[in-house]
Amino acid sequence: MSSAASISAVTASFSTLLCQKSHSGSNSAARSMTVALPAFHGLKVSFPSGAPSADLRSCVAAQCAAASSGSSSSSSGGVVSMGCLEAGVGMMGTKMGMMTVFTEDGKAVPCTVVGFHEGNIVTQVKSDATDGYTAVQVGYRRVRDRKLTKPQLGHLNKVGAIPMRHLQEFRVVSAEGYEPNQVLQLEEIFKEGDLIDVVGNSIGKGFQGGIKRYNFARGQMTHGSKSKRQLGSIGAGTTPGRVYPGKKMPGQMGSGRAKIRKLEIVKVDPELRALLIKGSVPGKPGNLLRITPAKIVGKNIPKN
Repeated sequence: MSSAASISAVTASFSTLLCQKSHSGSNSAARSMTVALPAFHGLKVSFPSGAPSADLRSCVAAQCAAASSGSSSSSSGGVVSMGCLEAGVGMMGTKMGMMTVFTEDGKAVPCTVVGFHEGNIVTQVKSDATDGYTAVQVGYRRVRDRKLTKPQLGHLNKVGAIPMRHLQEFRVVSAEGYEPNQVLQLEEIFKEGDLIDVVGNSIGKGFQGGIKRYNFARGQMTHGSKSKRQLGSIGAGTTPGRVYPGKKMPGQMGSGRAKIRKLEIVKVDPELRALLIKGSVPGKPGNLLRITPAKIVGKNIPKN
């Protein structure tokens, strides 16, 4: 943090914790400890466990200041930034269905049509100074007031936004150029030929066996075979005497979060507020989709 008031607030909130650490580590050998800072979501501070409380407060302040200034020095291994960075701010849309698009040379390209209802409005801009990380919160799909709770309505009314059902965050390196109650324009976010990542809930398949769920091979269908589609052995006998966790077995298939990376945008239609994406995306028609620029390490997101 750059401001002295913010740093002092952090150190004051952890004064009790630091004193406890200093007393408990007075008779022990010097070692490095890591303490998470709730006031800064995702930030951690490392310090010697036997150091006095005054030194610990100064260590917290110094590492928080280094984190906010973007210093690359990590001699103490202190500040850990939050992961799940996006390549840029994206949008939320609704899967409408699929169609075939013919190119100029006559090739048939299967495409998914994504529509955009009223929404995609910035509801909050988070920064390192206030929240400990940088993100842009976006709302989507207008609904009636009675469909939302009072806290949700209060959060949206604070910035003068319309009532929206879905709120999602896009964590980015920098949130410059985004303001609360700003409407994201489709033609400004995405261009034809861009690569995107699409996230949605996959279609539920119900309870399925190992062959369909994990592409297992079946047994013989003739010669008296009694294991045509059965799973087979799931482990040894006396040793280990149990089934290892994570064993691939029959169970619920689908109906979970799925992500398809690096899909190509075929066409952007601002008038119809529609997007044509090459290939298929998760879910059935009417499913909510989260569309972001494709992550390319070293190009639009940092390597570290």
